[in-house]
Amino acid sequence: MAVPAEAATLFLDFSRKKLLEQYWPRMRTCVESLSSEQVWWRPNPASNSVGNLLLHLNGNVRQWLVASFNRQPDARNRPAEFAAPVQPSAAVLLNQFGETMQEAGVVLARLTEADLLSQYEIQGYRVSGLAAVYQVVEHFGQHLGQIIYITKMLRGEDLGFYRELSRTGHSSGETSA
Repeated sequence: MAVPAEAATLFLDFSRKKLLEQYWPRMRTCVESLSSEQVWWRPNPASNSVGNLLLHLNGNVRQWLVASFNRQPDARNRPAEFAAPVQPSAAVLLNQFGETMQEAGVVLARLTEADLLSQYEIQGYRVSGLAAVYQVVEHFGQHLGQIIYITKMLRGEDLGFYRELSRTGHSSGETSA
């Protein structure tokens, strides 16, 4: 079943905006507001730190978007994202992830309807390009929610991501939220 070119363009534009203009800046804001100790804090052994989530999302975006659509070998070590025996600073994590997000933006900007309909082998799954992009956006949003929650819990303050809704409960017409 073919996806109309307009729908493919709308999907890719929306995905790029969500990831690069909303999710990534919010994540960066959260991480920049935390101390190094807070970035690596875990509420319990079954939970992840913000640092682990950054490593994990970096691996996910690189594997599912950058490597797959560029037909590069998959070099991801997913278990290491959660073990992290070395705990890089927040600045190092943000720099690494920023590079990955730039590459992901380039990929999303050049994808076509044919790319979305093509099949890819990613993490042992056979998926369409559309499914791969959707997986990354959804997965990023889930973990961003965790990072926002941890940041609010540690800082004890609202992060102001929805200021435009605080007065009237309605946005100014933008659909970015």
